[in-house]
Amino acid sequence: MFGDTVKIKEIFDNIYEVDMGDGIRRIATKSLVPSKRVYGEKLIEVDGIEYRIWNPNKSKLGASIINGLKHMPIKRSTKVLYLGVSAGTTPSHVADITESSPVYSVEFAPRIMREFLEVCNDRKNLIPILGDANAPNTYSNIVEKVDVIFEDVAQPNQAEILVKNAKWFLKENGYGMISIKARSVDVVRNPKEIFEEQKEILINGGFEIIDEVNIEPFEKDHMLFVGIWKGEN
Repeated sequence: MFGDTVKIKEIFDNIYEVDMGDGIRRIATKSLVPSKRVYGEKLIEVDGIEYRIWNPNKSKLGASIINGLKHMPIKRSTKVLYLGVSAGTTPSHVADITESSPVYSVEFAPRIMREFLEVCNDRKNLIPILGDANAPNTYSNIVEKVDVIFEDVAQPNQAEILVKNAKWFLKENGYGMISIKARSVDVVRNPKEIFEEQKEILINGGFEIIDEVNIEPFEKDHMLFVGIWKGEN
């Protein structure tokens, strides 16, 4: 459907910009499991290939791409550790991108994990881990060294969690990506101050920050940072 009117252009490895001729910017991934929706997303077929429209209102990573992300380290064959997978909206797109490469997927809440397991049934490269991102040692027997850690954990110590996991699992010169939710750190302080503070924690922890994207209006008081892991200072 839509094949005659839709134009597809690859903007990052395995991530596509979709032009439907209506002036609205959309992005998509090739569906790893054709005809299967994860969160009610639109499916389109172009030249015999099915794509899943990536809704930025339901994905902080998707929102950051729409808002001008310059560095996207998640690619084909990338090994990923994803902290805070929730019900699997964004991880399902990440699994599409990496194709057969594993996405180690950590979630703390058992009820949400039960929902996520349904997504894993279809996308076999998603490796579900019921665990606490604050305690990477508890899943160190499962997770290998990875190329990218993506974190979406709404905790006051968000930046420290990424650094802690990087020390365990991130390859040298690998990438950390983190969605900072200012209100999870402090509900009173200016979000700009919190973003700068969290950025400093990342830098002092061993990351060189190479990209940062404010993801409003899709998410209020959220900033996504991308950093290269240089190791402990």
